[in-house]
Amino acid sequence: MCGIVGVYNFGSKKEVSKDILKKMCDVIIHRGPDEEGYYVASKFKVQSLKLENETVGDIGLGIRRLAIIDLQTGSQPIHNEDNTLWIVCNGEIYNFLELKEDLLKKGHKFYTKTDVETVVHLYEDFDIDCLKHLRGMYAFALWDQKKQRLFLTRDRVGKKPLYYTIHNGSLIFASEIKAILQYLNFTPEINFEAINYFLTYQYIPQPITIFKGIFKLPPASYMLCDKNGNIKIERYWELDFRKKQNITFNEAKQKIKEILTEATKLRLISDVPIGAFLSGGHDSSIIVGLMSQNSAQKVKTFSVGFKEQDFSELKYAKIVAKHFDTEHTEIIVEPKMAEVLPKLVWFYDQPFADTSMVPSYYVANVTRNYVKVALNGDGGDENFCGYLRYPAIKLASLFPFELLGNNFYTEVGKVIPLIETTSAKNKLKYFKRFFTALGNPTPVRQVLWHCFFTNEQKDFIYSDFMKSVVNQNVYHYLIDTYHTAKAYDIIDKISYTDINTYLPECLLVKMDIASMANSLEVRSPFLDHKLLEFTATIPSSWKLGYGFITKYILKETFKDFLPKDIIKRHKQGFGLPIGKWLRYELKDFVKEILCSEKFIFRGLFNYKNIKVLLEKHFSGKEDHGYRIFALVNLELWFRIFVDKENVL
Repeated sequence: MCGIVGVYNFGSKKEVSKDILKKMCDVIIHRGPDEEGYYVASKFKVQSLKLENETVGDIGLGIRRLAIIDLQTGSQPIHNEDNTLWIVCNGEIYNFLELKEDLLKKGHKFYTKTDVETVVHLYEDFDIDCLKHLRGMYAFALWDQKKQRLFLTRDRVGKKPLYYTIHNGSLIFASEIKAILQYLNFTPEINFEAINYFLTYQYIPQPITIFKGIFKLPPASYMLCDKNGNIKIERYWELDFRKKQNITFNEAKQKIKEILTEATKLRLISDVPIGAFLSGGHDSSIIVGLMSQNSAQKVKTFSVGFKEQDFSELKYAKIVAKHFDTEHTEIIVEPKMAEVLPKLVWFYDQPFADTSMVPSYYVANVTRNYVKVALNGDGGDENFCGYLRYPAIKLASLFPFELLGNNFYTEVGKVIPLIETTSAKNKLKYFKRFFTALGNPTPVRQVLWHCFFTNEQKDFIYSDFMKSVVNQNVYHYLIDTYHTAKAYDIIDKISYTDINTYLPECLLVKMDIASMANSLEVRSPFLDHKLLEFTATIPSSWKLGYGFITKYILKETFKDFLPKDIIKRHKQGFGLPIGKWLRYELKDFVKEILCSEKFIFRGLFNYKNIKVLLEKHFSGKEDHGYRIFALVNLELWFRIFVDKENVL
């Protein structure tokens, strides 16, 4: 893992210097504290840049390296045999040994043992089609001196980020927005539409960002920029759920086990210590088990929990750790969010409000004291229909509920109490959300089950200014993805939508930031593209057994591998007891942020109605914990990135 930056002056007389590249790299040093490296060249002359030189040019690449493979000679940027191709890469190419063997047979010469060097030689043979041969997580920039062309790309599912902007004839890119801001040296105009998306989904979906003119390259996409500034962005991979295999259930089980085992073994290749995040859920438990089968030493596992037992999974993690005889470490997260949240907002660069950002940061922070690489279970829910909304969607598809109209379900929702104290009462919130969305077509239900502020709720808290500058039609983000899905079945369409929206824009952003903030690399076997491609070809009824059993085929595949208590348990989210914390322990912190003059005078919200929201939550009449958390994060973001408050 690393942090990469770069500048291509295709139409600017401004020169790229080591100093500006170093300035960009320094602000993301947390992504790669081990080394720094730079490359600068003019369009017509190849040259390598040493740190002590003052060379300038038209193209510049920079990297902060977290050394994982080939610690001694794997420094980046890396070049080909004649120095006409240069690359900086954030990520890992898991099948590099196989690729390298083939490339050596073709006569390519290697000067390192690192995985990244295989990419430049693949590019020599296949140009941009080299991407078809890669199995891994990556975001890289490759400069082709002969073609005078910059090639940027991201991995298939979007594990590794890449942002860019075009400014005064220059293409500027980086792993994090804050590095681009270092180059620009000014704060770009705020994108208020991005705030509208954020309050709806708790994240800002690509390609837009919180800043106008700064964009995020989509997953499974590449960008080409030539010497004339012509830019081409295309998608190179997409899941297709329409092509089902003629295969038996037992054959599918065997194939899933084979691919997932191989994916796990590939992710154990490292020159530094490896561990695993263990929640005690099905996905992370399977990965820990496969690691134990394929590791010579005991697996180090790490779990996070809370004093509030309804939200803690530690007892399940202990069962798995004992079953596979791991070296287990537990972390208890307490309501001290006021101390860590401002720092987290700085790391994220954009407003982000998935509450599990906090425990994810803590578990990564502790894990880094023991290992440099950790495997996790991300992707299992999307691969095998693990979310509660999947059986809800299946149930909703069996009857034309929309014929009863929205009013009916709104009234039903009102009689369901919204209390956050026990697991049983917690589930009532899902039922309320379920019922109040039923009076809509399937894709709209999907949106309403995802959103945190509905359009009506945003209209209640928005100021006249916000109402005038935003378009409330943000639901199209999910609806359009659903309608363009390469799938026929409703469940397959929802899986496609999750894999292309919620997974890369929320879950993977959270894990990238939580890990990279602590200089930790996280690998996800369930997100291996070969597994994703295979599971797309099996019937959704095998994933959602009998219409309502989530992860059915995955559980059947590993039922004799995992402890029975783990196989039988229901899914539990990785969130915080945020409603309780904001009502009690963090009440003063919330009031300090959302009742401040700074918040009021930003002019984004109707403060009178914000007070109503707070009072209803503090009194226990309603639960607005997730919404308040989002508003707090938004205000902290303004203080850090607009007001320039120092939080580090």
